[in-house]
Amino acid sequence: MAGHNKWSQIKRKKAANDSQRSKIISKHIRAITTAVREGGGPDPTNNLNLKNALAAAKTDNVPIDNVKRAIDKASGGGDGVQFDAVVYEGYGPAGVAVVVEALTDNRNRTVAAVRHAFSKHGGNMSGSTAWQFETKGMIVFAEQSEEIQDLAIELGAEDIELDDESITIYTAPTELFSILESFEEKGYKAEVNQLTKIAQTETQLPESDAKKVLRFIDSLEDLDDVQNVYSTANFDMLELA
Repeated sequence: MAGHNKWSQIKRKKAANDSQRSKIISKHIRAITTAVREGGGPDPTNNLNLKNALAAAKTDNVPIDNVKRAIDKASGGGDGVQFDAVVYEGYGPAGVAVVVEALTDNRNRTVAAVRHAFSKHGGNMSGSTAWQFETKGMIVFAEQSEEIQDLAIELGAEDIELDDESITIYTAPTELFSILESFEEKGYKAEVNQLTKIAQTETQLPESDAKKVLRFIDSLEDLDDVQNVYSTANFDMLELA
């Protein structure tokens, strides 16, 4: 499963400018609010959707005060805006398979915006692509350590990915938090822990096509309703950090 450049992409997201940061935070607040209202209440111990949403928000350094306000507001009931989870599938530039996850209060608006992004960048929303991805737990440590690798194997990690400055561990979705807790008990602090989708087979691209795909993904992620974008593209030839 080598070559996903996950840590580089995450660092790139962390380095977003102020306007981008505001949009990223708003998306996390939407996900947290929806998880509380639809996933079983404000206690992440009993609400796996909320636990996953909180982990993703922590990865992107969402301020804890924003998170607490979102949980309090959502758990207070009332007639707040209700968001529906929707998934769009299609192919982007160079035939790269793409899955787009969104939370929306207006499906017509969202599908029109997503379709426009596909069309503008030479893609199309035809055909099924979700089968090309697997849901995995992902834990990233911003260091190289044989001890971390050995412990990951001992704990039953499904795969380990190494690059120059990090170790990424992939787990079964249901084992993400138990494996993370075992690392924390040993004193290891993860930079990232969240659910993600991994391409079963990556699309190898020349640099020119990789840049086109990256611009396409950026345009999707810039949409307010879009939560996550997954692709089969391999960006190893690009410096993303």
